[in-house]
Amino acid sequence: MDTIKKIEKEFLKDRIEDFSIGDTLKVHLKIKEGTRERTQLFMGTLIARKGTGLNETITLRKISYSEGVERVLILHSPMVEKIEVVRKGQVRQAKLYYLRDKVGKKAKVKEKK
Repeated sequence: MDTIKKIEKEFLKDRIEDFSIGDTLKVHLKIKEGTRERTQLFMGTLIARKGTGLNETITLRKISYSEGVERVLILHSPMVEKIEVVRKGQVRQAKLYYLRDKVGKKAKVKEKK
């Protein structure tokens, strides 16, 4: 068990900004298209965080052209360049799956003061 943790430690990212459920995040992703590589931005509300270590994933949700879009990202993936916190959210639950049923202003999370 300890050898697995030592191997995982090499691949863990050093600088991960402190964020929690309900925060609005900007995630910069590396996208490869043929021979070219570019950075794509995905901005959404953090609705779930699962796992630990290398297996830690986050689920972001945004509304795009009146259609809900969710993206599950592996936190320590080399595909994720950096994560920025746009605004802090004030929530009382660990998972915000109820936002899937909400539309418009009801789908917003209050900002932490």
